[in-house]
Amino acid sequence: MDDTHAPLIEDLTRRRGVIMLLGAADTGKTTFARQLMAAALVTGKRVAFVDADISESTVGPPTCVGLKFIDDPSDLDDLEAADRLQFVGSIKAEGLVLQHVVATASLVNQARGETDLVVVDTTSTVSGVIGQTLKYHKTELCQPDAIVAFQRGQEMGPIVGMLRRFFSTEVEEARVSSTVLPSSPDERSGERAKRFAAALTTPLQPWRVRDTVFAPTLPAGLDQARLDAMLVGLQDGRGACLGLGILEESDGVLRVLTNHGEGMRGLRLGSVRIDRDTFAVTPVRLREVMFGI
Repeated sequence: MDDTHAPLIEDLTRRRGVIMLLGAADTGKTTFARQLMAAALVTGKRVAFVDADISESTVGPPTCVGLKFIDDPSDLDDLEAADRLQFVGSIKAEGLVLQHVVATASLVNQARGETDLVVVDTTSTVSGVIGQTLKYHKTELCQPDAIVAFQRGQEMGPIVGMLRRFFSTEVEEARVSSTVLPSSPDERSGERAKRFAAALTTPLQPWRVRDTVFAPTLPAGLDQARLDAMLVGLQDGRGACLGLGILEESDGVLRVLTNHGEGMRGLRLGSVRIDRDTFAVTPVRLREVMFGI
């Protein structure tokens, strides 16, 4: 076992509350999260994992923030099945910072009330205005008790400096372990497709849907063919996401294909189209889908 971060993990397991992990792609955030949660279990704590990485998801499917309660070490070997989901609708934070922050904060608040320690994994979007805005508002709403920032060089410097300036939360800087191996874009997209395939396992049941079940609301006169192959989140009417679905338009009839139809009350439109054969996704702008602009 890699013990690069053993002293930091030992320190964090003495605490209670929310620990947020920040870092670019391939910096070992998820591996660190597993090690931290395993160590916390040894101390007798009840642990929750909030996976806010909507692109390289570990808990639940991509495009969603997932919550997993960790009651036993064996749970760390099966993180994929989420206990609760919040739909964001994209694999990128651009244009959806509000949805992403609200989804993460909602699950963190739920987990905080039921566990001793909440570990929050975040996206690899850490640079520029989008990265800094996303991390600022996640810190603001999730109110972590500690933040761990992983970096190879100085790429986390601007975010770390900003968070230390504007918040009282302790920010720990951690070097990336030498055991972390980078993955290629093709490997990432392949793994993402596997996650979508697992969330949309056949047979998918078709459910005919009305214009009135969508958020955002469909504009009057919309050609429903424009919604074909759009990814949607199935909502239960109590603010939670049941799972994913794919819209299908045929002969003027709009249906959602899903294996989570029971109990759905509404559909949240995502910002991607998904190929039902390859599970590859293509980002789209809802404004263009709705209004053609």
